[in-house]
Amino acid sequence: MEHTYQYSWIIPFIPLPIPILIGMGLILFPAGTKNFRRMWAFPSILLLSIVMIFSVDLSIQQINRSSIYQYVWSWTINNAFSFEFGYFIDSLTSIMLILITTVGILVLIYSDNYMSHDQGYLRFFVYMSLFNTSMLGLVTSSNLIQIYIFWELVGMCSYLLIGFWFTRPIAANACQKAFVTNRVGDFGLLLGILGLYWITGSFEFQDLFELFNNLIYNNEIDFLFVSLCAFLLFAGAVAKSAQFPLHVWLPDAMEGPTPISALIHAATMVAAGIFLVARFLPLFIGIPFIMNLISLIGIITVLLGATLALAQKDIKRGLAYSTMSQLGYMMLALGMGSYRAALFHLITHAYSKALLFLGSGSIIHSMEAIVGYSPEQSQNMVFMGGLRKHVPITKIAFLVGTLSLCGIPPLSCFWSKDEILNDSWLYSPIFAIIAWFTAGLTAFYMFRIYLLTFEGHLNIFFQNYSGKKSSSFYSIQLWGKEEQKMINRKFGLLPLLTMNNNEKASLFLKKPYRNRICGNVKNEVLITIIHFGTKKSFFYPHESDNTMLFPMFVFILFTLFVGAIGIPFNQQGIHFDILSKLLTPSINLLHKSSNAFVDWYEFFTNATFSVSIASFGIFIASLFYKPFYSSLQNLNLLNSFSKRGPKRVILDKIINLIYDWSYNRGYIDVFYAISLTESIRRLAKLTYFFDRRVIDGITNGIGITSFFVGEGIKYVGGSRISSYLLLYFFYVFFFLFSFYFWIII
Repeated sequence: MEHTYQYSWIIPFIPLPIPILIGMGLILFPAGTKNFRRMWAFPSILLLSIVMIFSVDLSIQQINRSSIYQYVWSWTINNAFSFEFGYFIDSLTSIMLILITTVGILVLIYSDNYMSHDQGYLRFFVYMSLFNTSMLGLVTSSNLIQIYIFWELVGMCSYLLIGFWFTRPIAANACQKAFVTNRVGDFGLLLGILGLYWITGSFEFQDLFELFNNLIYNNEIDFLFVSLCAFLLFAGAVAKSAQFPLHVWLPDAMEGPTPISALIHAATMVAAGIFLVARFLPLFIGIPFIMNLISLIGIITVLLGATLALAQKDIKRGLAYSTMSQLGYMMLALGMGSYRAALFHLITHAYSKALLFLGSGSIIHSMEAIVGYSPEQSQNMVFMGGLRKHVPITKIAFLVGTLSLCGIPPLSCFWSKDEILNDSWLYSPIFAIIAWFTAGLTAFYMFRIYLLTFEGHLNIFFQNYSGKKSSSFYSIQLWGKEEQKMINRKFGLLPLLTMNNNEKASLFLKKPYRNRICGNVKNEVLITIIHFGTKKSFFYPHESDNTMLFPMFVFILFTLFVGAIGIPFNQQGIHFDILSKLLTPSINLLHKSSNAFVDWYEFFTNATFSVSIASFGIFIASLFYKPFYSSLQNLNLLNSFSKRGPKRVILDKIINLIYDWSYNRGYIDVFYAISLTESIRRLAKLTYFFDRRVIDGITNGIGITSFFVGEGIKYVGGSRISSYLLLYFFYVFFFLFSFYFWIII
């Protein structure tokens, strides 16, 4: 064991040779490096796999011995200051290491095919390796300064990856927005670190926590200043984990490649804020105000993220708001002191959401065969529908991830989310009601995404969606109401596309098309539509290649079985609850018992309630978005919905109000644009006016006055003594007259 711990310092640096070698290759052998660019995926995956083996070994040792290992070496030594670098291995570190490496390896395998056609393939793997290095260094850091260094490196890599397609203005704006928003939290984090050093005189975690708790216990410190420092530390986590009100960067960050969304914005980078709060929880728990604030921010984020996901059209943006809401659950659990539940949900959500993002990438990949590279269409669920026939494996993967996130047993997220929901009743009934209500919203918007994407008919050619406020929410059918005529060919059934009355379309069937992107021959049909004399070619969606499906299959296994590590079996019996054993030191530190009995009656009662809420949300989503016309008519539901009356009008207004709130992101971006962006611009214009007209005006006025005075005096001097005497007597007379007048007054 000691042997493994001694060499743990190398963990963050194992992926680092990849960007170094690629950079040297581009400098020394640019042509060869570019020609053999696909070969760099293998060493990237291999090196991260080595880190995963290290991480698994460390986790096994943590389970068996529950030990904490720290090693530091001096960097700077002074009489009054000593700065050290090192690494810190405990249960939290081992959990994060496994999470980062397993998700990272699968995303790299997926990215090899997904990014194969992109000219920035090498640049992508350079950024990914730098990000993995930064994230591994962050979770193994032993002190505050080290954490801050890697924290900023993670932010830099996320900035580069979000703006990977920087030639697109929307992607460039998204990475700038993420950078600026995170700078707010990072500045607070830096101030909090400096404040803690001012209080304790140490940057090391173990020394800092011990000194801090002793000072609070002995009442030897200003509690207001301590709360301010803790709040500033928490501000860094708020920005990085997209918590309200610094959440606005996360939806726009979806402009980066989809593998980036799966790795950074679902499993690792956004989890850094949760990791930071979990790391500092022994400090926060001594400040009740901060714990209450953490739980409050968490519950606000839970509800806000769920409501903003209700009406999003972009599939990745809908998943982004879902990520924001689930991160709110984790933050709520940490604020309640449910350390185990928060980390449990961090693990289960990471694998489930990575599966969903990779599934969305497969969907986008298939849609690009129809619309070309157009994110506005290939990611827009308005243009989807009926994909279950064309991408069946992706459909199964997406359905598994959706059910897990909805909290359907026995999938992984059920166990973790149910634990948070149960703990919320003990903390605050109001928070519990909001959390349970949001669980139903989660099931609704997740199945909305699933149904709009996979159910109905392929909707790429006709769009009947109307954004008018007069239309009812439940009458929106994104796949159209036209009768679908089907023709049977030897290659299968192909829908004949229905156009408007004033449009004419001709359908031509051609031989199978060779997919140039993936290099495989697909049994696809080229559809040529002549629309007002314009010839356009389209292809049916197709399933992704095996190198993209394999990571999704592994994530399906994780989603199915990773919840077993936290199943609440009796700890005094069989030690099957691996997570509780792994977190034993931290649980003891936070006064949580790991040997408590499980009340199975209470467990099944709460589970039944949570599953019922999720099922109700799924039913409502199916009612609104799936074409159950015949069954609804049998239930006489369509007739009741179609009746216009006072109640229906009020219901329409309420639903449209909610829809507008959700689609417009709660108007929070608009508020920031007006209150911050426009205010700063007006202040800049006012400052510019003051500088040009007032400051420069005074300076220029003095110069101009001196010029005219000099010109006037030039004509006074004529080299005549009589003129000088006359001027002298004039000044004397003026002075005497002024002095006399002043005395009299």
